Amino acid sequence: MRARDLKACRLLAALALAAALAGCATPDEPYDPLEPVNRAVFEFNQRLDRNAALPAASYYADTVPNPVREHVHNVLANLSGPVTTANYALQGELTYAGEALARFAVNSTIGLAGVFDVATDWGLPERNRDFGLTLGTAGVPAGPYLVIPFGGSSAVRDLAGSYVDGFFSPLRYVGNFSGRNYVGLMRNVVGAVDTRSRNIDAYRDIERNSVDYYATMRNDYLQRRMRLIEQKSVVTAELPDF
Repeated sequence: MRARDLKACRLLAALALAAALAGCATPDEPYDPLEPVNRAVFEFNQRLDRNAALPAASYYADTVPNPVREHVHNVLANLSGPVTTANYALQGELTYAGEALARFAVNSTIGLAGVFDVATDWGLPERNRDFGLTLGTAGVPAGPYLVIPFGGSSAVRDLAGSYVDGFFSPLRYVGNFSGRNYVGLMRNVVGAVDTRSRNIDAYRDIERNSVDYYATMRNDYLQRRMRLIEQKSVVTAELPDF
């Protein structure tokens, strides 16, 4: 079986599992049947963060000038344009889909591959949608909460959605020319450093003020995803970027 067929099978299995299991959850109680495993993975990720990700992000934030970091972030954000466009279209939000496509076109050309965020000044603000949110908008439940090794918070629905988003990303097809997606790997590494550097203080404050850091991160993640599905973007800004 080819790799793409395997991914499709995993997606279908994950969606089926989400639909079957999520009914056990209640609105006020996160559905976390794998909590012992999740906590072990969470601790592993925390050790990795303390010894690798956080030092790298701190060094990046301290040594790279802010304008350069903003340009890097702009490029990374611009690459998600086709994913956002496709998911808004799938949700039937054609106005937002058109704006996302126009934003991607403007920043990719006039903005020099996204280095400069020209589109925001033209009245095309940044919005982000992924297939996990598309499924949530369609009523597909989140399913069990998951902590992904080397990744972080997720849920069955969101993990399955990430496979579909890969087909919308232009980096997938850039990598196909060489047979090895080094470009996609580099984007993931740089994106992880960028995201971590932009949330150093937020995560530090959450950990400092949490009785149970794992539970707080889990609840914040699920709450953020719920608000994104409801498109409560202003309230979402209060929560860290996962």
